[in-house]
Amino acid sequence: MEQQLKELQTEALAKVEAAADLKQLNDIRVAYLGKKGPITEVLKGMGKLSAEERPKMGALANEVRAAVSAAIEGKQSALEQQAIQAQLEKETVDVTLPGRPARTGNAHPLTKVVEEIEDLFIGMGYSIAEGPEVEMDYYNFEALNLPKGHPARDMQDSFYITEDILLRTHTSPVQARTMEKHKGQGPVKIICPGKVYRRDNDDATHSHQFTQIEGLVVDENISMGDLKGTLEVFAKKLFGEDREIRLRPSFFPFTEPSVEVDVSCMCGGKGCRICKETGWIEILGAGMVHPNVLEMAGFDSKKYTGFAFGMGPDRIAMLKYGIDDIRHFYTDDIRFLKQFAEHE
Repeated sequence: MEQQLKELQTEALAKVEAAADLKQLNDIRVAYLGKKGPITEVLKGMGKLSAEERPKMGALANEVRAAVSAAIEGKQSALEQQAIQAQLEKETVDVTLPGRPARTGNAHPLTKVVEEIEDLFIGMGYSIAEGPEVEMDYYNFEALNLPKGHPARDMQDSFYITEDILLRTHTSPVQARTMEKHKGQGPVKIICPGKVYRRDNDDATHSHQFTQIEGLVVDENISMGDLKGTLEVFAKKLFGEDREIRLRPSFFPFTEPSVEVDVSCMCGGKGCRICKETGWIEILGAGMVHPNVLEMAGFDSKKYTGFAFGMGPDRIAMLKYGIDDIRHFYTDDIRFLKQFAEHE
C-alpha cells in the first residue's frame, strides 16, 4: 500500500507538471483527489492492515493528498498568470501608431438644399421667419383667404388635432403671422422654411411629411415683374446660369394672379425622362398676394402690394441629386445618406 501511494504521488505530480491549461488541471484534480480517485481506492484497503500499520498509512495518504493538492494549486496559479500575460500581450496597444480618424457625419441632402436656398435669399436681403408646426385653423386657412367651408381646402387633406388646431399644411401661416406683427407697416421681406404635413399615401413622389420654403415680399409698388426677376435669379443660382424659367397661369386662394413656375430641364429642352420629354420641370407656385390676405393682416391693399412663392426643397433636392424616391429622405438609411459626404 505504501508503494502504491508513492507511485500515485509520483504519477499525479508528473501530470500536474505537464498540464497545459486550467481545464486539464481541473481534470487531474478530480481524477486523483476526487471521491472515486485512486488514492481513495487505496485507502479502502486499510481495513486489512494491522492496528500498528493503519496510522502510518493514514499519515502517508494525507501527505500524498497534501503534496498533490499543493502541486495543483501552484500549477493553477502559474497557469492563471500565463493566461493574464497572454491576454495582455494580445490586447497591447502600440501608442506610437497613428490614431484611427473618427467618422464624422455629413449634412442631410435636404439640409444642404435648404441652407443653400436660405443663403441665396439672405444675400438678396430676405430674413428667415419661423412659426409653429401645430397651427391654428385661422392662420393656416382663414387668414389666407380660405374661410371655413371653402372648397379649396379640399386640396390639402389635413391632420386635425381639434376642430381649430391642426398640423400645418404649408408654411404660409408664418407669412400671415409675420404680416400681423408688422401692423400694416411695410416693408416685409421673408422666407419661411420648415416641415409641413398633409394626409397622403406615401409613394416615390408623395409623403405625409415634407419640407417647404415660402417667400413673401410686401411693400409699395411691388409688381409681377419683381416676382419674375426674383425667381429668375433663384433658378440660375440654384440650377445653373444657363437655366430659364416660365410662368403658367394657375390658381391659389391666397394669390391673384397666380402662376406655376417651371425651370428648363438640364437636357436643354430636348426632352428626357426627368422632364417627361417636355423640356421643363415644375419647381414652385407663386403669385401676387391677394388683397384680402393683405387686408386681414392689417395692410392697406390700395397702398401695399406684394408677391409670394412656395417651393418644396424635397423636389429640388431630388432634381439636384438625381434621387428617384422621396422616401429616401425620411428613412434614415445610412447607406443613402453617406453618399452625400463627397459633396461637402
